[in-house]
Amino acid sequence: MPPRPRFDRRAPVRELPNINDRISYPQLRVVDADGSQLGVIDREKALEVAQERELDLVLVSEKADPPVCRIMDYGKYKFEQEKKAKEAKKKSHQTEVKEVKMRYKIDQHDYDVRIGQATRFLKAGDKVKCTVIFRGREIQHTALAETLLRRMANDLEEQAEIQQAPKREGRNMIMFLTPRKTPLAKKDSDEPQAATKAVRTIPSPPRPTAAKVASKPPQA
Repeated sequence: MPPRPRFDRRAPVRELPNINDRISYPQLRVVDADGSQLGVIDREKALEVAQERELDLVLVSEKADPPVCRIMDYGKYKFEQEKKAKEAKKKSHQTEVKEVKMRYKIDQHDYDVRIGQATRFLKAGDKVKCTVIFRGREIQHTALAETLLRRMANDLEEQAEIQQAPKREGRNMIMFLTPRKTPLAKKDSDEPQAATKAVRTIPSPPRPTAAKVASKPPQA
């Protein structure tokens, strides 16, 4: 029986960046920290310039002829690159479809729970599949199920928009909501006040003019 392979406990070899003394090319095309071109100079001169500026000489293009180096703060550059990578990872969130199930005879408390679940899913950037389940003869009440789904879409309109309207599939009725990309336009707060403002519907009688008042005979 062959001996079992030993588990290698050594840490993986990390690839070191080509900066400063790790650059071995004799001739380099050097770009200064402010973006200006220093031209093609030898390696020792490039290192000397980087040291004078208290910066690093970083190899940015090894395949060029001659290779291109840039004078920069490598620690700051590395930090910015790692920050950009983290931000890109956050933006590359894989959208999933989360399902919320209910019956068309759901009570208010359970309905509020489903609304809370859907809100969390939408805020996480996921789509929501709203499903109303029918049992037995409940399949006759598809109109009530559609009303319930449209009520849910209306209650979630600030976070979501309808991707697929309520539709019957087998013994279920489903609706798909997707996170809202553009904020919902707010209604004018003055409209309710204008609607409740009293409006005179019967015209008031005309006021007598000064001439009519003067010509009126005095009372006995």
